[in-house]
Amino acid sequence: MKDKTESRSAGLTRRGPGVRRLRADAQRNLDALLQSAMAVFATSGVDAPVRQIAEKAGVGVGTVYRHFPQRSDLIVAVFRREVDACADAAAALAADHEPDQALARWMQRYVDFISAKRGLAAALHSGDPAYDTLPGYFQKRLRPALQTLLEAAAAAGEMRADVKPDDLLRAVASLSAPAHSGDPAQARRMVALLVDGLRYGVSPSKLNRR
Repeated sequence: MKDKTESRSAGLTRRGPGVRRLRADAQRNLDALLQSAMAVFATSGVDAPVRQIAEKAGVGVGTVYRHFPQRSDLIVAVFRREVDACADAAAALAADHEPDQALARWMQRYVDFISAKRGLAAALHSGDPAYDTLPGYFQKRLRPALQTLLEAAAAAGEMRADVKPDDLLRAVASLSAPAHSGDPAQARRMVALLVDGLRYGVSPSKLNRR
């Protein structure tokens, strides 16, 4: 693998003191690369050939190594990208839907995240210190996103107010586990039932406003 300092120089321009930003074309290549890596990892595992990822992304193998000198660099970037997309979906859903529906839709989006993350499991649970920061990143991004949705739904009288985001994150992960048949459709149904349970104890008059 190549030196990491070289990898960070490809496609970058300097904007202000100490700030570097990817050119638009380089950013598109990077986005395509991360999306393709996620798809390949999901079907072929994290040890899939780099050439397979590059071909799917429509870039050269050299582009992969310039951005990610080590395979662990690529896996970390893919994981963080998926976490960010899931976290950012909370605000978008809250802007377009009633609080309880925003929460319900985000929970289904989280099922998608769990399914996607399964392709990275071999690496994430390998004990490699390269991945030590990822659990903290997961909590930092997803816990506040879910907490905001829960608080909005509770304030609107559409969901119970005593639910902790950590409990829900763990519950959905458990319901989406391969031991539960590994069927995404079944996981979606079970999570929908879980969300319905969050309405238990809420005044019927408030629920009828939906």
